[in-house]
Amino acid sequence: MEIYLDNSATTKSCKEAVDAAVWAMQEEYGNPSSLHRRGFTAQKLCEEARSALAAALSCAPSELYFTSGATEANNMALIGAAEARKRRGKTILVSAVEHPSVLEAALFLEKQGYRIKKIPPAEDGIFTAESFAKEVDGDTILVSAMAVNNETGLILPVKEIAKSVKAKNPDVLFHTDAVQAFLKRPIRLKGSGIDLLSVSGHKVYAPKGVGALYIKKGVRIAPLLYGGGQQGGVRSGTEPVPLIAAFGAAVQKGKQRLSENMAHYAQLSAFLEERAKAVPQIRMEKRPQHAPHIVSLSVYGIRSETMLHYLEQFGIYVSSGSACSKGKRSHVLEALGVDRMTADETLRISFSPDTTQEMIEELICRIAEGARSLAAQR
Repeated sequence: MEIYLDNSATTKSCKEAVDAAVWAMQEEYGNPSSLHRRGFTAQKLCEEARSALAAALSCAPSELYFTSGATEANNMALIGAAEARKRRGKTILVSAVEHPSVLEAALFLEKQGYRIKKIPPAEDGIFTAESFAKEVDGDTILVSAMAVNNETGLILPVKEIAKSVKAKNPDVLFHTDAVQAFLKRPIRLKGSGIDLLSVSGHKVYAPKGVGALYIKKGVRIAPLLYGGGQQGGVRSGTEPVPLIAAFGAAVQKGKQRLSENMAHYAQLSAFLEERAKAVPQIRMEKRPQHAPHIVSLSVYGIRSETMLHYLEQFGIYVSSGSACSKGKRSHVLEALGVDRMTADETLRISFSPDTTQEMIEELICRIAEGARSLAAQR
């Protein structure tokens, strides 16, 4: 039996998404920009998917733009907003635990002359709205803070941050990378203070290669891509209709099961924490303000990559930090004050609606077994 517990890295496409993609590839294969019937029906599929996303995010469909994924959406948000507002200021704030697609975009902007401030967590590892607001001044044009951290599940108070930074400077734009929160936690954009929000398809049981950026009505960003002027000129390029249709189908299903899935993840997280207590080598910190679908733990004395490959031989798949980091030292754990040895021993377990308690039981048993046998080999 395969036990896939790396759903924060990517998910298996659900049947509804696969069916929608195949239908679009075989039956509705027109270019959405074409003026004939094939083009109109392809465009209709895109608009139906856009409406599904809008319903899940409580925003207007016209405020959503499809991208190739969250990396592009994050780059569009940061670089596009900075370029559109460069005459207003040059300071940008980001949390110290952002995804590399935000941090690298910020690094690019820093090389262009912008001033980047990384906001650290408090000593208890929690981010507060005040820590962002106090760094805002008249030169600040953009603040970016992720909704749920992709490595630890830490929840950042994005609505509070947005409101506090705008109270300090009403002209500041607020962006959030909501990839790990979308369809895992309720998101209501209306009245939230959020101006820009990024989501990804392959984190919510749609295929890889599609995502979306929410741009609040009235907010302007400079485009990164120039071409045929699709999507109002904000994101040129022929829309990948099969991927967009699949994304819409996955979102519809996820929205319908949101409450059910949230309760399921909470039960699994509690069960894992309880079972982990029986294994002395497993270390878990207290998890206040953490999303339950992501659990971070360390196995004393065993490097995470060693344990990862040990589990793999039994068909159990977990992650050592973020899949996007490819084994590099975690900047997230470092920012949260985790010592280097513990960080090197940390695993990330992330659930799906199909994860069962029996899978968690097998995981804990194999970790305990691996901790004993791998320690004996040293």
